[in-house]
Amino acid sequence: MTLNYIWIAFFLVGFTVALCKAIFTGQTQLLSDMMTGLFDSAKSGFEISLGLTGVMTMWLGLMKIGERAGVIRVFAKAVSPLFRTLLRGVPKDSPAYGSVMMNLSATMLGLDNAATPLGLKAMNELQELNPKKDTASDAQIMFLVLNTAGITLIPTSVIAIRQTIAIQQHVANFNAADIFLPTLIATFIAFITGMIVVAIYQRINLFRLPVLIFIAGFCGLIALLHYSLSQLPADKMNQTMGAIGSGVILLIVALFITAGLVKKQNVYDNFIEGAKEGFNVAVRIIPYLVAMLMAISVFRTSGCMAYLVNGIAYLVAMCGLNTDFVPTLPIAFMKPLSGSGARGLMVDVMNTYGVSSFQGKLAAIIQGSTETTFYVLAVYFGSVQIKNTRHALVCGLIGDFMGLLAAIIIGYIFFKT
Repeated sequence: MTLNYIWIAFFLVGFTVALCKAIFTGQTQLLSDMMTGLFDSAKSGFEISLGLTGVMTMWLGLMKIGERAGVIRVFAKAVSPLFRTLLRGVPKDSPAYGSVMMNLSATMLGLDNAATPLGLKAMNELQELNPKKDTASDAQIMFLVLNTAGITLIPTSVIAIRQTIAIQQHVANFNAADIFLPTLIATFIAFITGMIVVAIYQRINLFRLPVLIFIAGFCGLIALLHYSLSQLPADKMNQTMGAIGSGVILLIVALFITAGLVKKQNVYDNFIEGAKEGFNVAVRIIPYLVAMLMAISVFRTSGCMAYLVNGIAYLVAMCGLNTDFVPTLPIAFMKPLSGSGARGLMVDVMNTYGVSSFQGKLAAIIQGSTETTFYVLAVYFGSVQIKNTRHALVCGLIGDFMGLLAAIIIGYIFFKT
């Protein structure tokens, strides 16, 4: 129901504001722009879903190979101590653990195209265990929130965009990867926040050994990555991080195929069987994604997003705080709604203030440390036709807010002091 009210509010508030502008200020073109945006967003939603078809077909086909070869079962056993604590109602031998782990791993490596189909696979497996098919289960909510607050080890796309803009702006000795560690820390804070908030809702005890080992291990990984990669030049760091991400995924694919061969499976037929599932899932996503993008378009075109940002800037100034971060807030507000929209706003900030400016760096950290919560919620729950999302949206947005707050504070610590 929460998503229903937000969807209605986006439309009604946006339309009311646009209508008032047209009547009282003569901005009649705004209504035409809003109508154009509606059609464009509907088209965009369909094209995004269509574009996902090939990727989901490929990955779900590969996942079927891994599942039949028993590799997913091995992954599930490896992570089951942690996820048995976090995912309620999931049997200890469920293949969902393996799918969840692979999805979160792809998110960590910045491989969005791989993460989405793996996440949809995990959501479908969790749905099979869900006794109320139209209502999100505790396990599905925890998985979705961990996904939306997912840790990003390698913000490869953000680093690549910064490097390109730096060349256009003729910035000498520019280190496009200097936002690597701040982004990693901010995403880790968002991830832990999301986990804690859902655990409070679901009364899960997090003071258990598997969870504590995970947190301690990840803190150690942050320290190791910082030590290893901070010594490299920017271009070498980008190349190394990209190679790590690609190498891990290719290794998993090779492992699946090899395991299928060793088990004397018909690897090709298994791939085709899984690929068919990918096509069906992509088709089911279309109406949910189109609906969300239409509402976002109306709210944005009406100018309501700008009013929200300017109001926050005024309040920050009234409190006597530094307002240098305010130009980056549109990215923070857009990111939970639209990844591509937030990316465009990030580029705009970098072009306006300079890619090496504080605002440019903070924009990159925010873009890399928050997630498209509404998109993920609409796509993932839409793929299994969940209507009652319960506390998923609230927990996801709290994680986003803490990720944003952490990004701003860390940005000031790294680049403003």
